Amino acid sequence: MTETTTEQTSGPRLGFFTRLLEDAPAGQRYRFALEQIEAAERFGMHSAWVAQHHFSAAEGGLPSPLVFLSHAAARTRRITLGTAIITLPMENAVRVAEDVAVLDVLAEGRLEIGLGSGGNPKSFPAFGTSFDERREVFADNLATLRTLFSGDSLPTEHLLYPEPDAADAGRPGLGQRLWQATFSSGGAGAAGAAGDGLMLSRTQPRPQGRPEAALDEVQLPVIDTYLSQLPDGAAPRILASRTAVVADAADLPRLREITEPALRTEADRLVGYDTSSLSFDELLVATDTYLGTSEQVIERMSADRVLDRVTDVSFQVHSVPATNEAALRSIELLATEVAPALGLDVAEERVR
Repeated sequence: MTETTTEQTSGPRLGFFTRLLEDAPAGQRYRFALEQIEAAERFGMHSAWVAQHHFSAAEGGLPSPLVFLSHAAARTRRITLGTAIITLPMENAVRVAEDVAVLDVLAEGRLEIGLGSGGNPKSFPAFGTSFDERREVFADNLATLRTLFSGDSLPTEHLLYPEPDAADAGRPGLGQRLWQATFSSGGAGAAGAAGDGLMLSRTQPRPQGRPEAALDEVQLPVIDTYLSQLPDGAAPRILASRTAVVADAADLPRLREITEPALRTEADRLVGYDTSSLSFDELLVATDTYLGTSEQVIERMSADRVLDRVTDVSFQVHSVPATNEAALRSIELLATEVAPALGLDVAEERVR
């Protein structure tokens, strides 16, 4: 393997991510997410990503991301649309491949496919598998996707239709638009060896005995392993997700007030240790939650060394219980004030 760097002529491409968690019925959540994706495109963000969660409205509002993205594709024309992630062990791989192929044609080649093996252990039995088997099932299903996206036939001699890459021969094929989400260097090495993209979380549990470790300390070795395993000539693709809610000064006190109880509820799960003794500002730092004015977010985020090593960064509001209006304002401020200050790349072509 050759050593590869992620030097770019411009900074990481700016993107948006949502788990669709507004306090609203499903239909309203979907309308909010569509508004946010349209706003992300309007303000020059390069990508919009949606998560998949099953059975629990409190965990995430979207069990069928490819269905949702087909509607988003019809309401946008430039922005890349991605899954972050599809929990592949819970899926029929052939069905996923067919849905991806159809959606990519409709989206004119704008689809990116983020995959993972995790998810809520309680959801697995409904899909005929178990949490303990997830890695083996993930590997088998991923192999099926690679076969079909490459244009090869299955052992049953079936080929994918629509044919892969039929949407736009000028873009990388579907097999070159796969991403893998992982916390670990082992998972990153596997993604790199396959030439897939690497997806990094907004926060993650800290190493045992090192609760004070910054997120970039944890994630930089993961990036190094990924890069070390990339095949010769393969371009790195590294997406870092981050929680950032940028607000006007007048709106910040109310956002802080509603965020503290919500964040304390899940903080220990996010970082893997007892955070009950932390002040609210310390809790924001511990959970890698950027909540503040443009100036405050820029000051804190400028210390995140991961942003110097990635090709893409996507911002989400969660775990801040932001309203749709707050999310839309944050998208605008991220694109117009935070991104330029941090050297993040915003599309020159805006959609009016």
